[in-house]
Amino acid sequence: MPARTGSARLPAPPAAPPPEPDLRHHGDAEVRGADGALTDLAVNVRTGTPPAWLKARIAASLDTLAAYPDGGAARRAVAVRHGLPVERVLLTSGAAEAFVLLARAVRARRPVVVHPQFTEPEAALRDAGHEVGRVLLDARDGFRLDPAAVPEDADLVVVGNPTNPTSVLHPADVLARLARPGRTLVVDEAFMDAVPGEREALAGRTDLPGLVVLRSLTKTWGLAGLRIGYVLADPDTVAALERAQPLWPVSSPALAAAEACSAPGALAEAAAAAEQIAADRDHLLARLDAFGQIRTVAPAAGSFVLIQLPGADGVRAALRTRGFAVRRGDTFPGLGLDWLRLAVRDRTTTDRFTAALGEVLGETLA
Repeated sequence: MPARTGSARLPAPPAAPPPEPDLRHHGDAEVRGADGALTDLAVNVRTGTPPAWLKARIAASLDTLAAYPDGGAARRAVAVRHGLPVERVLLTSGAAEAFVLLARAVRARRPVVVHPQFTEPEAALRDAGHEVGRVLLDARDGFRLDPAAVPEDADLVVVGNPTNPTSVLHPADVLARLARPGRTLVVDEAFMDAVPGEREALAGRTDLPGLVVLRSLTKTWGLAGLRIGYVLADPDTVAALERAQPLWPVSSPALAAAEACSAPGALAEAAAAAEQIAADRDHLLARLDAFGQIRTVAPAAGSFVLIQLPGADGVRAALRTRGFAVRRGDTFPGLGLDWLRLAVRDRTTTDRFTAALGEVLGETLA
């Protein structure tokens, strides 16, 4: 029998899985080494900070450097700020240290991280030997959290509120539905003080089993280089985390900052800053919405916004040549190369930025 002519169609090889996101990439990498040559929209620290009065308080603490740090006054100040007993407060070297402590000190068989969000919690859990599950929120419904998406047997759940990078503010009652006996619920509220009225905050709640709230003072007050944050949790959890800390983990200048930023005057200043951030964010969103090809995640509640546009990675590179640094989105699980995160800045900076963005996109804003 003569051989058949032609060739059979072979099945296509399976598509390669997407590369694993770089969990250790953070916004500071976008401006490192730039020596101020770039306008920074990549790092979510409020500009013009720390204020002069806070610098003076920190500078005054330098006279105490010969003594070992004593965190008692700062711890009490944070407790009063949230209406909690001091036994429910632990000061940390930034919120990032708290993630490491939780990964080491909290026994978890099935830890789960809700993404996209700040990647350090998952990185810390993996470094501590945990196999970490992911709950990926969907852009099609605005990255909203459905508590039913979290596995019932997850005994450690981490979620941000408002979430970095999406700027989504989850309702407090939705997050509360995740709390249950036998589960540690970690809510990262590092950007909550940028939300007017701190609506939807869980800090100060003592009625939810297993609740751990993390706060940072580095964003609103411009203290990223000083490293200061804190944990709010039940006394047993606080004690376990404290045992995992090295001695004197928070420096005297950082303790002075924590005490100062918890005072009534500082809280009033932070509240005013939150209102200004909201107004500046609305201006940024309006300018972005004027472009025809940019999708913004809204409503946004943080000091940053998340956008999606075709060729975003190339746009990011082109913006650098025009003097602007923005945060790539593909290092966040659940996002890809078409996402960028933009820090909220004053209106003048936003107008300069969107003019440069228009040049890159070939569009002109009115």
